[in-house]
Amino acid sequence: MNYESQDGMIGKRLPIRDAVVKTTGQLRYVADMKLPRMLHGKILFSPVAHARIKSIDTSKAEALPGVRAVVTYLNTPDTLFNCCGETIDESKNERIFSPVVRHVGDRVAAVAADTLAIAEKAVRLIEVEYEELPFYLDPEEAMKEEAYPIHEGGNIAEVVNLNQGDVDEGMKEADLVFEDRYTLPGIHQAYIETHAALASYDANGKLTVWSPTQDAWSVRMNLCRIFNLKMSRVRVVADPVGGGFGGKIDILIEHVAAALAMKAGRPVRIVLTRREDIPVAHSRHPMVMYIRTGVKRDGTIVAQDVHAVINTGGYAGGTSAIAWAMGGKLFRMTNTPNLRFKATEVYTNTIPTGAMRGFGSPQLFFAQQRQINKIAKELGLDMTEMLLKNLKGVHDKDERNGTPLGDLYAKECVSMGAEMFDWKGALAEQEASRKENGRYRVGVGMAVAAHGNGVFGVHTDISGVILKMNDDGTLVMSSGSCDMGNGVVTLQAQLISEILTIPMEDVTFVQADTDNTLYDWGNFSSRGTYVCGAAAVKAGNAMKRMLLEEAADLLPEDIDRIELRDGRAWSLNYPDRSATMAELASHARHKSHRDLVAAVNHTSNGMAVSFGAHFVKVRVDTQTGEVKPLDYVAVHDVGTPLNPMNLEGQVEGAIQMGLGYALCESINLDAKGKVTNSTFRQYHIFTAPEMPPIRVAFVGKPEPTGPYGGKSIGECSVVPSPAAIANAVSNALEQDYHDLPLRKEVILASLSK
Repeated sequence: MNYESQDGMIGKRLPIRDAVVKTTGQLRYVADMKLPRMLHGKILFSPVAHARIKSIDTSKAEALPGVRAVVTYLNTPDTLFNCCGETIDESKNERIFSPVVRHVGDRVAAVAADTLAIAEKAVRLIEVEYEELPFYLDPEEAMKEEAYPIHEGGNIAEVVNLNQGDVDEGMKEADLVFEDRYTLPGIHQAYIETHAALASYDANGKLTVWSPTQDAWSVRMNLCRIFNLKMSRVRVVADPVGGGFGGKIDILIEHVAAALAMKAGRPVRIVLTRREDIPVAHSRHPMVMYIRTGVKRDGTIVAQDVHAVINTGGYAGGTSAIAWAMGGKLFRMTNTPNLRFKATEVYTNTIPTGAMRGFGSPQLFFAQQRQINKIAKELGLDMTEMLLKNLKGVHDKDERNGTPLGDLYAKECVSMGAEMFDWKGALAEQEASRKENGRYRVGVGMAVAAHGNGVFGVHTDISGVILKMNDDGTLVMSSGSCDMGNGVVTLQAQLISEILTIPMEDVTFVQADTDNTLYDWGNFSSRGTYVCGAAAVKAGNAMKRMLLEEAADLLPEDIDRIELRDGRAWSLNYPDRSATMAELASHARHKSHRDLVAAVNHTSNGMAVSFGAHFVKVRVDTQTGEVKPLDYVAVHDVGTPLNPMNLEGQVEGAIQMGLGYALCESINLDAKGKVTNSTFRQYHIFTAPEMPPIRVAFVGKPEPTGPYGGKSIGECSVVPSPAAIANAVSNALEQDYHDLPLRKEVILASLSK
């Protein structure tokens, strides 16, 4: 489908701005950076799940030639903090180093040395005596009243309750009530670039940290608090991000690099190996989902009750934000009159958990869509028909408070997807496969899900952009956002190019740098298009106004009779009068005595919701348990598709992540809490040869509140996938699977019963 406008940049198929430097290996990541006199850092991680440090002896490490600094809880600040920007002022129960370790992989000490080999040797020389404490790997065990407290105050970090209507009465009115329990594992974001940080502390007391962070501003805030420094004394630069997917929101090692740099008086770079990264980086939350749904016999959902038991791991992090966010999405999906959501956040002695693409939505909608698949079968209904009966319509709102949700095209996603996929034909193929009852069984499944655009209503959702015109008419864009592969800075440049009618290649950029760009809330929560894009539009229009003012004096012409076209300002009254951008910049400098600079902030004042419907066909080998995806269709409501190439890439990558979540991925722990699959050879992510053919389409209806009608895709694109795949496998084998991942051994075990 062609979404391009006849003229201009909207709907153009554009590669991300740094595609060439990435593919040619020229892009510099933190791991590539070197500073004069730079040292190499290495961290000692806890080998036990829960213990009090009785003693720590660093003397042998300090005596090793080439070692310049050793830090532990004994010589670093004792400041408590929360690692996540969204919850930075809540649940502060983490330190750089703590006298109590709360998971295997907790930070114990760190070393800075002349070479990486010396640092590695020095870490091994640190002697630690642990007094082991009771530990819990299962949140439902840790939440028991008699459980040993992992933190002061007990193991339940928070309980979230959200309600609409009267669920208990709704269940009484239902013809049938279904009740299920689903479990989802913790998984790793599987970014290519591991966590890295480079810190420098100069003689003037200025701390600078380079990091592939998704949230430079909260990293700076935490560094200021931990080390008691003013903001003018701390600079955080968001360097190129080699994949984030939520995993690079939280501060993880930046403060360790800073502590070493401050102690050594020299720059220090830390780069985690893959074996270090998987066991310590903040993973997607493992959850136990309890769901109870009351329905009428015609498929109308009259009540739904969801309880999520969330494993937050050893520290609070962003779990509270995820619990509230996932709960809110339940109320934006269907027109069910009676809804109740409860989340119990539980500390365990496992890897601390955090954001991963979807922010709680994959777990929530997996449980909901798996159960709807079951209910539809029990009622003899087509799942698509049951969803069309219950999904919100175009102008429906959040019924708890009447909050508008933008224009909602969930039903259109389902209808378009069913037609593209030939849903009826696929169901017939599934039925024929059942009747054959051979070695291979074909199954089809689908799911639909929702995700918001930003954090309106919860936080001040703000983004800043500065535009500065050069003397030759080219432009420097300084964005508070940072590009993590999602193309947000590309989109901002695209929108500015549209407004000013200049080529995109004439727009260069500076991305998130706390000393040199305006503030941005953070690169998460699907803000890129809806919030950061809107900031670029606002900045572009401010620059356009300045150019028109210069043109009005230069041409001369009434300002309302001038238009920008093809990189020039044209008089509408006198077609022979025009001025180039360079001429306007020169006029501004020499006649108006000003630089053409527009610095603007945009604060989102509403919520829009994106939707997606995914359809998948699988083949299950009943002898080996192998599940092979055969065909995949994804239809999304993204408003106006501003850059279809980028949108399609986002969806295709999301489907790869969803297939892995459904069929093969999990972070596995042994009985002592140690990760047993800490390399990609052991941790199986879906690879290119395993991927099915994918067809992607967009509803294409503009979102009235979005920039040029656009809204987000990044997180929504992954949310329906795990449920659609699990539904297909369940339908193929006429089984009811409740636990991910659906590995071969799980399939074979179910068939042997």
